Amino acid sequence: MAETGTYLYAIAQDVGHPLPEEVAGVTGAPVRAITHEGLAAYVSPVPLEEFGEEPLRRFLEDLDWVGGTARAHDRVVEAVAKEAPTAPVRLVTVYSSEDQVRDLLRRRHDDLAEVLDHVTGCREWGVKAYAKPSEEAPRAEEAPEETDSPGTAYLKRRRASLRGREDAWRLAARRAEDIHATLAAVSVACHRHRPQDPRLSGREETMLLNGAYLVAEDRREEFVADVDALRGEEIEIQLTGPWAPYSFTSVDLGPTRAETLDAP
Repeated sequence: MAETGTYLYAIAQDVGHPLPEEVAGVTGAPVRAITHEGLAAYVSPVPLEEFGEEPLRRFLEDLDWVGGTARAHDRVVEAVAKEAPTAPVRLVTVYSSEDQVRDLLRRRHDDLAEVLDHVTGCREWGVKAYAKPSEEAPRAEEAPEETDSPGTAYLKRRRASLRGREDAWRLAARRAEDIHATLAAVSVACHRHRPQDPRLSGREETMLLNGAYLVAEDRREEFVADVDALRGEEIEIQLTGPWAPYSFTSVDLGPTRAETLDAP
């Protein structure tokens, strides 16, 4: 029989009942909860021939494998988050046994409980703002004159165009700051991620804001309404969510993957 490890998806407040049967783990195996004093760690068995330290290095270079694993991981996390306050665990966190996960719940109980208390009654929303610079007419002081040579006239038009674009970018950047401040005011917590490169975002426009907002459920409609009110011609706003609070539940779970898999 092939050796197996224990894949950890999330830690949540224990609600006393299992996930729906149709929620399967990254390899299709059933997901179960390991509980300890009000906490529940959601896990499933995984083959170490695929999720062990050495083979995992190879699989992580396979984008199709990573994408499929990430989608399955997220499905479990979202299913858990619908049931209880949840702290998602980073992708491909594997322990050598369920006993190690139980030990984690014992050792880090107070820290984990504090994190879950912080996100109770909240969900994460993502807001991305993209600049849409408009072409502006040349400034009067830079407009070409009839006496200008063709080369001079070209340089003046070029200079005026660049200044117009710079002004548009500055205006868009200020709007992005205003958007973030407005949404932060109706959020429990917020975090600004690094703007994505167009190669990652899939958009030609420059991303000015890549924000995550932890929003109480009783302010959900207010938050969405504020996003809609902030939309404008110079900036396009993309709203996603609600999600499990990935950006607000960071906690050091202790040993690295290599240490957990090599532990006796």
